[in-house]
Amino acid sequence: MARKKIAVIGAGNVGATTALLLQEKALGDIVLYDVAEGIPQGKALDLMEKTPIDGTDVKVTGTNSYDDIHGADIVIVTAGMARKPGMSREDLLAKNKEIMTNVATNLKRVAPDAFTIVVSNPLDIMVYLCNKILQPKSNKIMGMAGVLDTIRFRTFVAMELNVSVESVHGLVLGGHGDDMVPLIRYCFVGGIPLAQLLSKERIDAIVERTRKGGGEIVALLKTGSAFYAPAAAVVKMAESILLDKKMILPCAAYLKGEYGEDGIFVGVPAILGANGVEKVVELELSDEEKAMFKKSASRVREYIKEV
Repeated sequence: MARKKIAVIGAGNVGATTALLLQEKALGDIVLYDVAEGIPQGKALDLMEKTPIDGTDVKVTGTNSYDDIHGADIVIVTAGMARKPGMSREDLLAKNKEIMTNVATNLKRVAPDAFTIVVSNPLDIMVYLCNKILQPKSNKIMGMAGVLDTIRFRTFVAMELNVSVESVHGLVLGGHGDDMVPLIRYCFVGGIPLAQLLSKERIDAIVERTRKGGGEIVALLKTGSAFYAPAAAVVKMAESILLDKKMILPCAAYLKGEYGEDGIFVGVPAILGANGVEKVVELELSDEEKAMFKKSASRVREYIKEV
């Protein structure tokens, strides 16, 4: 049985780490694309040289030509300028709009039927732009944000309570930015509602840290942005699709009336399987949660107008 073909667009920190994790999970043969000559080839060769230790025959190829992506089953788009200290995700809009337009135009030519997961920031706008150019079936394109926001939230809760991250379950909806919506009512630690374990003040502090999670890392690194957790998050999404796991994962999915929104990509829980976004899971939200989600979605619409 032929292995799946996975294309990773962008061989920077996020793209290269994504390729590494895909390889270690042996999810398929990987084509690593970048405009910079030698970079994807060198990183791909480095990854290939570790396969005897991994015990895997997965092939990793580096390229500067979109033609090598032809026939990909799934494409992960990480290309774009990384945030620098003081920059918001929205500051990246003009430059990354230009990059995404070029990427999507080429993908429409070489891999129009592939599942596409966009990681580039500002996420909700970039996946909207990619979709506008690619025009795939709505189940075939999505953005990675909710998984990352959720695992950051789970990490901070586990750190606060000094418990295993495996005991913490949570959910973060909305746009990937300062208006994201961590759903406290749906957060449990070992089956116990979070509100029974922490004060509102501590929970609010964790919510705020989650919303600023990317910026916190940018400020610490000074020369780049997060890449280990984003790569792990997008690989989890790809795994659910490629292996038809049907995991419920929060992602930027195209809404057609769900949660009162239509025609935009915004973070919601969705079942990801062999058909991509197989179903958007609609949760019962309180009036306060609905208002926060509406605010987040409205912010996404504002940025879409700029595009």
